[in-house]
Amino acid sequence: MRADVSDFRQLFLDGAPLVDARAPVEFAKGAFPGAVNLPLMNDIERQKVGTCYKQHGQQAAIELGHKLVSGNTKAERIQGWADFARAHPDGYLYCFRGGLRSQLVQQWLRDEAGIDYPRVVGGYKAMRAFLMETLDSALAECQFLLVGGLTGTGKTEVIAQLANGLDLEGLANHRGSSFGKRATPQPSQIDFENALSIHLLRLRAAGHSQFVMEDEARLVGRCSIPLPLFQGMQQYPLIWLEDSFEGRVERILKDYVIDLCAEFSDEHGADGFAAFAVRLQESLSNIHRRLGGERYQRLAMLMDQALAEQSRSGAVDLHRGWIEGLLREYYDPMYAFQRDSKAQRIEFAGDQQAVVNYLRERAEQQNMVDNNERKLI
Repeated sequence: MRADVSDFRQLFLDGAPLVDARAPVEFAKGAFPGAVNLPLMNDIERQKVGTCYKQHGQQAAIELGHKLVSGNTKAERIQGWADFARAHPDGYLYCFRGGLRSQLVQQWLRDEAGIDYPRVVGGYKAMRAFLMETLDSALAECQFLLVGGLTGTGKTEVIAQLANGLDLEGLANHRGSSFGKRATPQPSQIDFENALSIHLLRLRAAGHSQFVMEDEARLVGRCSIPLPLFQGMQQYPLIWLEDSFEGRVERILKDYVIDLCAEFSDEHGADGFAAFAVRLQESLSNIHRRLGGERYQRLAMLMDQALAEQSRSGAVDLHRGWIEGLLREYYDPMYAFQRDSKAQRIEFAGDQQAVVNYLRERAEQQNMVDNNERKLI
């Protein structure tokens, strides 16, 4: 029998399969990557037991819980846990504090299904605290660099090419701009923070002490960058990525039209294009006030014409019209102002290959420094 685990670092490094025995409402607020919600009690049952606990105490609540989860309901839930345990013999189970719920699941699995399955000591609360400490220690002990640049220069592509890249937009499932929503929903705030901390933990375990991120606003869609990290981002060195106007238009056309349309088609089938078109129109409408009435109407007309042609023939060429207008009249002036305000922090500027080479060399230099320091210890 494997022992209960309290080594959270190794747990997350291994990516161990996890059964979350909390109620669905708790799970929806935040969990861990790859965790599966197989609750001991559903939301209604949990509410009833909680009310009973407040009014009549722990013993009465426990008795009510056993009454609510009994018979076929109990058998079905044990079957779910047993199926998971057999499919994932290297996994663990947890509840909120590693207390009554996970202990009961563990006991029922052993007594009713003959399966000894370990649990996480301290449960969700202890694991979450560990991950927040992981983020704090990384911010205190490591170096961070930012990649900035005009819209469409391919900053995310740079991050993807680096062994020490930290893709905040990927973790948030959002491209970061007003047009950044994907076909699939974003994670909860807690899920985003947990995934970020685990990614940092794994990068550090791989020997990295310097990380490269895109220069982001505080909000990546609805996901908020943790405040200590965002505060640091106002001071971190900045590497500025450059590309031609034509190259940027083509990249935006691919990301925000061709690829996004394909995402919606994958998610919604025959209704995918209609959902994609609505999303694109909503994204432009969201910046209506900042564009101003005349400019918004002009760009919206170009977008509508492009969508109509794409729907009719599949051609996407007309989309370049509104993309070019949006870049010249909205995004470029805004980013140019930001570049001027951050000019003192820019330590390198160049095209994509030059920036990637620079950042890789910088990481190698940092690794050499780290190795020499370890030798001296």
